[in-house]
Amino acid sequence: MSLRSALRRVPVDRFLLMLLATIAVAAVVPARGQVAEAFDGITYGAIALLFFLYGARISPQAVWQGLLHWRLQGLVFLFTFAFFPLVGLAMAPLANHVLPPELALGLLYVCLLPSTVQSSIAFTSIAGGNVPAALTSASVSNLLGVVVTPALVLLVASSQGGAFSFDAIEKIAVQILVPFALGQCARPLIGGWLARHRPLTQVVDRGSILLVVYAAFSEGMVAGVWTQLGLGDLATVVAFDMVILAIVLAATTFAARRLKFAKSDEIAVVFCGSKKSMATGIPMAGILFAGHAMALVVLPLMLFHQIQLFACAALAQRYARQTQGAAAPESVTEVVAEEQDAVGLKV
Repeated sequence: MSLRSALRRVPVDRFLLMLLATIAVAAVVPARGQVAEAFDGITYGAIALLFFLYGARISPQAVWQGLLHWRLQGLVFLFTFAFFPLVGLAMAPLANHVLPPELALGLLYVCLLPSTVQSSIAFTSIAGGNVPAALTSASVSNLLGVVVTPALVLLVASSQGGAFSFDAIEKIAVQILVPFALGQCARPLIGGWLARHRPLTQVVDRGSILLVVYAAFSEGMVAGVWTQLGLGDLATVVAFDMVILAIVLAATTFAARRLKFAKSDEIAVVFCGSKKSMATGIPMAGILFAGHAMALVVLPLMLFHQIQLFACAALAQRYARQTQGAAAPESVTEVVAEEQDAVGLKV
């Protein structure tokens, strides 16, 4: 059996295994002193490159055409950037009471992020849903998330203990908005080349995230923040993540049916309106929460990412039986492998 075949049988997605391996390396060999400073510089450039490529890959024309289905797109937008934050705010008092401040802040941060692209499209396709609508919703979410998420953090998370400084605003402009805008300008020149070399962009996507995770967890090890985290805290974060996801899945399903969407459109609303992007969230957290124990801030997002994959894989299987009588892939790993091969966008 090949290594690729063996990895497909592992009941977690492979990128999560890479993240866990990165955390293990940071625990054993954390970056210190000048090495940590060098990693900061490398990470800074990697994040800027990441958002440049995001800008170069998103087609404004395709997004505009998809917006003609305004009821569906508006509903997904409201769930992603309004309902989700309201759920996070409603749970914030309890989270602040039972969890360390950085973990509580991380739970709220999960609720402020844009949707995923790759897995939203893949699960919609597997379930027999409206794939063009899912592609547009996910693309619009990420396009707007570059601006909306930092704004939400400024308005919401800062009131919950997330200090948001003018220095952070400058970093957002330099590391996110300017590279993204330059990528949009460069799209006519390099968009086709990037589409033909998707493995390269995946290396940049995932490499940037792994760099941020290594730097964050190294800093946590050096500062001793992990002594603040017990197994009870970890279990509590998982419980909060599961409750948040369950609420949003139920709400998206109810709203789509109440508004009498077709089944294919309902599927797109459910999968695009209930997911959060780790690929965007981790690099952005390094900018938005500088000065915090960033390893703890992103931990709820990493756990939410895995939980949403399992939940949506099961839900896609159920929808598939309803819409086409077909079974969804047997494991989350197969879902992620299929979306990587077929779509080539970010998680």
